[in-house]
Amino acid sequence: MIFAQADCATALSVCGNSNITYSPSGVGAVNENLGGCLSTGEHNSIWYKFTIATGGTLTFDLVPTSSDADYDWAIYGPNVNCGSLGTPIRCNAATVIGVSASTGMNMTSTITSAAGGSLTPYCQYLDVLPGQTYYLYIDNWVDITNPTMAPFSLTWGGTATLASPFTDPAIQTQPFIPPGAPAANPADPREIIICQNPVVFNFNTLSAGILNGNTNFQISYHSSQNDALSGANPILTPTTVSNTVTYYYSVHYQDPANPNNPINSCRQVGAFKFKYGNISVSNVTLFSCNNNNAGTATFDLTSAAVFSDPTATKQYYQSMADLNAGTNPIVPANAFVSAEGTVYVKVTSQYGCTAVAQITLKFYPAIAVTEATLRSCAIEVTPSLALFNLSTAAVTSQPLPKKYYKSLADAQSGSNEIVGFLNYTAPNSVVYVKVTDTNGCYAIAKVNLIVIPPVYSNVLKDKTICMEDRTTLDAGPGFTSYEWSTGATTQTVSNVGVGTYWVKLKTGECTAVQTVKIYASEQPVISDVDIKNNTVTVNVKGGKSPYSYSMDGVKWQESNIFTNVSRGDHHLYVKDAYDCDPIDIDIVVPNLVNVITPNGDGVNDVIDYSALGNKQNLVFSIFDRYGNKMFEANRFNAYKWDGTTGGKKVPTGTYWYSVSWNENDKKNTLFKYSGWVMVKNRE
Repeated sequence: MIFAQADCATALSVCGNSNITYSPSGVGAVNENLGGCLSTGEHNSIWYKFTIATGGTLTFDLVPTSSDADYDWAIYGPNVNCGSLGTPIRCNAATVIGVSASTGMNMTSTITSAAGGSLTPYCQYLDVLPGQTYYLYIDNWVDITNPTMAPFSLTWGGTATLASPFTDPAIQTQPFIPPGAPAANPADPREIIICQNPVVFNFNTLSAGILNGNTNFQISYHSSQNDALSGANPILTPTTVSNTVTYYYSVHYQDPANPNNPINSCRQVGAFKFKYGNISVSNVTLFSCNNNNAGTATFDLTSAAVFSDPTATKQYYQSMADLNAGTNPIVPANAFVSAEGTVYVKVTSQYGCTAVAQITLKFYPAIAVTEATLRSCAIEVTPSLALFNLSTAAVTSQPLPKKYYKSLADAQSGSNEIVGFLNYTAPNSVVYVKVTDTNGCYAIAKVNLIVIPPVYSNVLKDKTICMEDRTTLDAGPGFTSYEWSTGATTQTVSNVGVGTYWVKLKTGECTAVQTVKIYASEQPVISDVDIKNNTVTVNVKGGKSPYSYSMDGVKWQESNIFTNVSRGDHHLYVKDAYDCDPIDIDIVVPNLVNVITPNGDGVNDVIDYSALGNKQNLVFSIFDRYGNKMFEANRFNAYKWDGTTGGKKVPTGTYWYSVSWNENDKKNTLFKYSGWVMVKNRE
């Protein structure tokens, strides 16, 4: 059976005008009587049988793969039987070795037979009719002088067509689908991926896919092309396959109504190989950011380069038990939050081959940060605030980018960044520094902001001095430097008068500006003077008590009452506790009679205060001994009293009087004078 195709009785059917490739070897079971130009007998032969579907001219080209091959051929028919083939109707043994090994029939040749050595490799075409059957014998003439064994390809031409189930749409309704995938080189056999080496393969699992729903077709599998073309030596059981062997499938039609139909022997073959698709994966260490030392990081497991084929699928698990069971996959795999540890990935190639890789989860090296404190001098006009250069906070020794935020939440989210961090005005508070490395990881450090309050002198106080005096201001010890508004740079400044001064007091790097005022003392004011006969009482307001009083500016007394003051003009002095230049006023103790006799004699007829008529608010009142007002003098009665009331003379007796006015000075000093008078009226 191995060389059965080399006999006429078991000739291979030619189906349609499809190309044929074959490598004949041996003479088969029967060494046929060839006749014609091939009377020497068979060498390495193959027999073909073909039936005409549509009539016309028929040609073919037989082209060996080597120019040193020597192919002879003959055609018998039409409609002859093996054993009585007769003389071939076309015969050619004229191939010239080393020059051109091609041979066949064409439309230009006029010969029907060419003997060996005739140098005419092509014969005349055939005129054929539908239904006619012919046999084609092909022989690779190899002996000691021609040792070349080379496969050939056979291409049909002309206007006639050969019968075939594969070109009849009523028989083959769908295209056959070759198994596997195209190889990298399209000229190589298609490839079927197997995931293990070796593997026992059941070829029958390919049949349904190849046949693609075409009924009445049968398929077999073979380990050589010749066997596939003849249907010999099919692979019938699951077989251990090799990736170094080319395998073939062979499809032929089985006419259900006519088992002897010639086209039943037509075969269509295809080549395929097995390719080991077992995949090799890599264990990978994946790094991510343990931001701010939170203890966990977000890992994109899909970025782990465990397998380079982008068409492969990957499924991730936290344990091998989950992976083997296919339970609890990590979803989503591109945002897996985890501490350092290990996960496992099952990689499945596009061909269904799987492998398991291990992904080690590690943190990038932590960014070392420490809490820092910044101290800055208070701003003079707003001592609760200070100006800070946040970039000077020594939170890390690494030269990494930093950003600044008012809160930890803002730092974590990256929102509300402090833009003016070089000149940041703030009270006592905290800010946060986000330090980011080249891996995109960050750490956050707290920075304490401390406003250094201004240090003032507790010695330097406001002063009150006399307007005409000078004094010394002392800022006290303990300061680095002093700078007075007067230009002085000493602890004290002397000979300063009333006014406002400042001094810059430096403590460390900070300077506090302290203002001090020297006030002029408030001078006392003589509010009123009460004169009763020869007693003068001085009432003072303002200034600072205790007050001192004098009638001559030399002798001073603490009492505001002067007794036995002579009648007439006097000078009165007053000063307060500041002992400044005294204030003084002029007073007069009136020299009045104490008896009037209003009898019209022109002597002591009236009490007359008209001399005081130019004083402000002058009031002259007369009272009886019970305190009842009996008379009030004014500018209408010329500030005089003649001992009458209501136009009637008052009874003889003693009466009291009071006189008050405001002195025409800048303080409008109030003067009060009181006394008694005896009125003697005649009945």
